[in-house]
Amino acid sequence: MPDALEQRLIGELTTSVDPGVSAFADALARACPEPPLGVLFYGSLLRKADPDGILDFYIVTENAEGFSGGLIARTGNLVLPPNVRYSEFRYQDRVLRAKIAVLSRDQFAARTSLGALDTTIWARFCQPVRLVWVRGPESADSLLTLIAGCVTTASCWAALLGAPSMTALEFWQTLFAHTYASELRVEKKGRGNSILEGQEERYAALLPLGWARGRLQFSAHDDTLEPVISAALRRKALRRWALVQTSGRPRNIARLLKAAFTFENGASYLAWKIQRHTGFDMQLSPFESRHPLVMLPRLLWRARKLLGRPKA
Repeated sequence: MPDALEQRLIGELTTSVDPGVSAFADALARACPEPPLGVLFYGSLLRKADPDGILDFYIVTENAEGFSGGLIARTGNLVLPPNVRYSEFRYQDRVLRAKIAVLSRDQFAARTSLGALDTTIWARFCQPVRLVWVRGPESADSLLTLIAGCVTTASCWAALLGAPSMTALEFWQTLFAHTYASELRVEKKGRGNSILEGQEERYAALLPLGWARGRLQFSAHDDTLEPVISAALRRKALRRWALVQTSGRPRNIARLLKAAFTFENGASYLAWKIQRHTGFDMQLSPFESRHPLVMLPRLLWRARKLLGRPKA
């Protein structure tokens, strides 16, 4: 029987999305070596639709047998998950673009616990998410448990990192400020606050549900919440977070280096980003798209034109 947090998340996970997004997810699932558990849709385009933006998908596989790609890519996904690739999909008269990450159920689960040093999974999937393709009822239950684990861990860290007494939104603001600081991400100051915009009611409702699932006692006084945390536990948590923060950036740098060899269609992705932000078309040939490292000197020479362009 689903607990209160899972009951709320079921409605969120099953909320309908744009038919093109569902069709894209179906195509991705069918292209996998083995049927995955499911395809999750999350990120900025879930919060605010943008026909020219890029979708974010996570494919969760049963195990490593569901990983695609060659030996280097499959090994990379085992050692430092997830692997990421870029893909385009034509739906009716539109071209949809997506960044797709792949990892196994065990890899996902290991990154949802309170003791995980890697924040990249639970910090993302405590945010709104849709299950846009699923293999079956058992897979849906498994993914629900994983997402509920993300919300629980995020809620508990919000309590441990926050002040003894705060509003629910202040706890979330504190949490996201810490998670952004622990990752190698180029974001404007206060980026974490924008995640809450328009979703204040959701986050306020999820925080006590996450605490209850994590067996964290608390009291409420009007809009203020006060979790029961001893001074010793808070000190222990801060020492643990210091380790999370110091290990986060080197880990993400390693992921960036790995992506140079495992990011499928990465050249096409970067070319699209350049064209979107500058209007400059890299005009990649099929060979350049398939072998960006080999053709890097030529691509850099072509991109030199950007340096001489006047700023808009």
